[in-house]
Formats: sequence, C-alpha cells, structure tokens
Amino acid sequence: MMYNPQLDTFICVAESGSFSNAAERMFITSTAVIKQINSLEGSLGLQLFERTHRGVSLTEAGKSLYKDSIYVIKYCKESVNRAQNTMSGDDVIRVGVSLMTSPQIFVDLWPGIQKIDSDMKFQLVPFENTLENAKEILENLGQNIDVVAGIFDDTMLKLRRCNGIEISREDFCIAVPGGHRLADKKILELPDMYGEKLMLIHRGWSNYADMIRDELWREHSEIGIEDFDFYNVDIFNKCENENKILLAVKSWENVHPLMKVIPVNWGYGIPFGLLYSKEPSEKVKRLLRAIKEIKKNKFKVVVTSLDTNDSVYNIEYNKKVIVIGNEANGVSKEVQAIADNRVKIPMLGKTESLNASVATGIMLYEYVRQKINK
Repeated sequence: MMYNPQLDTFICVAESGSFSNAAERMFITSTAVIKQINSLEGSLGLQLFERTHRGVSLTEAGKSLYKDSIYVIKYCKESVNRAQNTMSGDDVIRVGVSLMTSPQIFVDLWPGIQKIDSDMKFQLVPFENTLENAKEILENLGQNIDVVAGIFDDTMLKLRRCNGIEISREDFCIAVPGGHRLADKKILELPDMYGEKLMLIHRGWSNYADMIRDELWREHSEIGIEDFDFYNVDIFNKCENENKILLAVKSWENVHPLMKVIPVNWGYGIPFGLLYSKEPSEKVKRLLRAIKEIKKNKFKVVVTSLDTNDSVYNIEYNKKVIVIGNEANGVSKEVQAIADNRVKIPMLGKTESLNASVATGIMLYEYVRQKINK
C-alpha cells in the first residue's frame, strides 16, 4: 500500500462521527479504532479529534488532514491502477460505466470490432456518476478510463475538453413517474405538458437542450421549467418523489424502475456515441478506426413505429434494411431493440396507421425515389 492505512480509519471516524460507528463500518472493535487514531495522532504530533461524550469532531488540523487524505488516497489508488494497466497489454480499452453510461453500445459493436481487430479487448471500469467525478473523468480520459459512452454535442465536448464520435442519435424524450397523469401516453404533444413542471438541465450544458428551453419560453410558457445542474440517479429520484417531468433520452429508461420514458413529438435529438481524449492513445485510435469501418460498411435497420418523431421522408435509405410491422402488434420488441432508426408515415386526421401492404408500398416508393434522384 502506498499510504498509511491508518488514514482509512481516520476518514471513517471523521465521516461516522464516533469511534463505535466507525468500528461497525470497518467490522473491527472500537478499541482497535481508538488505538489506530491514537497512533496516527502520535506519529504526526497532532490532535485530530475533539473527544466528547456525544462523539468526536475534527479539530482544525483534522479538517485540513481530512481534505488532503481524500486526495492522497485517491491519487495512490489511481497510480496503482495505471501501473496495473501497463501490465495488461496495449489492446485493453478501459470503458467507464455507470447507471447513466451503459456499456450496451459495446455489446452491439463487439462482433464487428472483433472482425476488424481481433486482438482488441475491453475492461469495464465502474465509477460513481457525480458532477465532480464526471468532470474529472472526462477531462482526463486516457489516464484511468479510455472511453465513456453517452450523449454529447459540441457545447458539451468543449466544456469537458474531450472529443466524441457519433454512433447513433437519441431523441429527447420526457421521463415521468409511473403514477403520473401522462404515464399512459405512447407519445407526447407539447400541450399535453401544460401545467407541468419540467426539470431541465441548466443553460449552457447542451445546445440542443437550450433550443428546447428557448422554444418552451417563446411558445409554450404554460410549461414551467425547473433548472438542475447534473444528470444522475438523484435527479430521477427527485422527479419521481415530487411527481414532476424530466428531459431524458430513451437509453435512460432503465435508470429508475419507477419512471417511464415517453417520446415527444417535437423533433429534438442529440448525438450518442463514445467520448475520448483529445490526444487518444494508439489503442483508442484503433478502436475509432474500427467503429468508422463498421459505420461505413454496416447495413442499418429501419423499423416502422408510432413511438417516434422521425418521418419516413427524413432519412436516407442507402444500405438500409426496412422492417414493416403487422397491423395488430407492429414490429417485435426484439427487432426494435436492434433498430438503428424508427420512422413513421405522417398522417392527417385521426387515423394512426395504415395496413402493412400500404405502408410497405409507401416506404419502397420513397426508397426508389431516392435511388433514382441520386
């Protein structure tokens, strides 16, 4: 160990407020905890705690040491990780994962990457999704974590001083509590949200989110806006507990079991892909080349769906596989899960959908029209 292990005990006591609470957390006796703290104070020549019958509190010297100890321990652990990573080979891509940054994209890309670069391997590195952690990780990609999957735009990349490669595009949706009045909606219109309080990430986080904010402010003032600083599980908890609605994306639908993510008919989306260092290592460059090759050669799957804002006339059909669902059940969940694009045929009036043969004819006509006009 690269630091005095008594620092771990010191931090535990400081955060627990008593020797007995720290002992329970560390699964040792109170006597052992007291001996370690006394030994640490003796070796440093400092009194770190004020002892009272109600517990312990940090002295000024203790407060200073506590702050520095957090940094020292973290730095030492990261140093060991970096050393271990040098032993694991140059082909291991360290992927940062959290509830908000699922590694599912690598599951989808893995067969294609293996065909292009069979020596490449991945190592999942879990991290706590806090504002401070996210900032440090994204600004130092390549040190302990090589890539992170997530949504991004130019504003975000500039703010976090990293690069991104787009793999797909995520529609902005609305997350609502399971018992909310909007929870049974398949797709939302903006007037559906009148009278609601929309939790919206603060201005400057994303240009796309700011565009939504501006439109609501100009044309839909009936929708209230509540700012917040950072996306994490706490925000989903707050939204669910206070019965509010939250700007979200489809890939977050499993973040909170009591929340439902619903598409919105407004045409706003954001790139989704991999975030990586502005000065990527050679192994990350290999990964990026593989992804670009997959994107260039891959046939993409287009499915028809009512739960989307994208029109059949707004996408390019070259190297696309078109899947039409049946009238009763639509496209199966298994096929929807691997789809690259979901589209719908614009309809006037109250009719929601056409029969499968008519829908097929419309989409094939659009495919042929694009091919002829090239």
